[in-house]
Amino acid sequence: MSNVAVALNNRLARQWAKLGTRFLPFADVVTEELPLSRLLRLSLFQVTVGMAAVLLIGTLNRVMIVELGMSAWLVAVMVSLPLVFAPLRTVIGHKSDNHRSALGWKRVPYLWFGTMAQFGGLAIMPFALIVLSGDSTGPAIVGQLGAGLAFLLVGAGLHTVQTVGLALATDLAPKRAHGKVVVLMCVMLLLGMVVCAALFGLLLARFSEVRLIQVIQGTAAVTLILNTIALWKQEPRDPSRTRGGVARPGFAQSWQAFAQGGHAIRRLVVVALGTAAFSMEDILLEPYGGQILHLSVGSTTALTALLAVGGLGGLAVAALATRRGFHPYLLAAAGLMTGVVAFSAVIFAQPFASATLFGIGTTLIGLGAALFSVGTLMATMGQAREGQVGLALGAWGAAEATSAGLAIACGGILRDVISHFAMSGTFGDVLANPATGYAGVYHLELAMLFATLVALGPLVQRLRPGLAPGVGARTGVLAAPLSAPLTASLPLSPSHS
Repeated sequence: MSNVAVALNNRLARQWAKLGTRFLPFADVVTEELPLSRLLRLSLFQVTVGMAAVLLIGTLNRVMIVELGMSAWLVAVMVSLPLVFAPLRTVIGHKSDNHRSALGWKRVPYLWFGTMAQFGGLAIMPFALIVLSGDSTGPAIVGQLGAGLAFLLVGAGLHTVQTVGLALATDLAPKRAHGKVVVLMCVMLLLGMVVCAALFGLLLARFSEVRLIQVIQGTAAVTLILNTIALWKQEPRDPSRTRGGVARPGFAQSWQAFAQGGHAIRRLVVVALGTAAFSMEDILLEPYGGQILHLSVGSTTALTALLAVGGLGGLAVAALATRRGFHPYLLAAAGLMTGVVAFSAVIFAQPFASATLFGIGTTLIGLGAALFSVGTLMATMGQAREGQVGLALGAWGAAEATSAGLAIACGGILRDVISHFAMSGTFGDVLANPATGYAGVYHLELAMLFATLVALGPLVQRLRPGLAPGVGARTGVLAAPLSAPLTASLPLSPSHS
């Protein structure tokens, strides 16, 4: 029977091989250095990052306000606490580049301690929230301090794990596969968010405080298990890293070297501007659909699904573009132009009273944001110098996460301020309606998209035009630093939720 089973297994394997990489998702990411099973296992850290993001930004946001009866301002402060660590991603990446471990690792220790921070924060969070809600005999200050500590720990762990995990994936994958690895990691993040959002909604459909404790602590356990599986036997041990006499540059020295190469600062400005442009409407789309277009609760809830569909579509386009050798900066520019069309559709949905146009615009926002995020991340990975991978990816993550958080807050504030002046007649009778506040934010996002294109322009202009199609195809990343002429052919984020 064993011989028959082996023969059948070999036959099935040959049949699968005949399908080719064209029909097997991410099969062309596989290399001898990084087989698919190992890559998929490593990508599990993105699932836990997505799970934590959905829990903090989506599920707990609603539970704390509605079911636990907490003040909206207090909830906003708690949910924004993880952003405190977003700017530190650059330092975390630098430290992981130069870490000296007795075991010869540089990434694994940071992944492990980041995982433990996530686990610890999630473990104490439900009890702190219950005390904070007033549904206990404990003093409120204990709940406030406990909840603050919990959100800070989760934020620190989340940013550490994602920064160092992406750096480890870059270390393990050969340069020719970096672009495809980026797309796979983004897909796993998005899938983790979509699946966990549905699962949390199902588990908390019949809310109780006991169920809340079970869900959050179950998330803590799953985070610990999946991240342990993800990092197990991934990074090879290098005894040379244990030597104490090796010169290790300080952060200021590394940052100076990073900032002087490949227009790194301009690239970070592009990331920050573009991310803010795509993020400012995050908390406005559903109220816009309900208040202005008079959509039902079910219809506005479906907007999250449309954003996810658009994001997955953007990742699919990015994967195809990477296969054909499109340059990452042109991929990012395509995302920005898609965003211009998307926000125009959302704006015109109000005068035309068209829910269909609004749905199309929402889907295109997801698509454009995915193209832009993947394009800038691919460019960052391709530009990272030897020994500065963690620093480069940390800087990208810090710029994206910080700008997204600030943009979301500014979007809500601007909408309220513009609406107040509009309804008071400051802008005239024509604009004295609730749609003006939303339209003002959407027009500002359009302006920011064009500003991002202006900032991106010099980087795109440095690409050599008129190259024959196919040259440098299937590389997925830059073939040379941008300070040198490129020979690749020219024709691709969570912080988002």
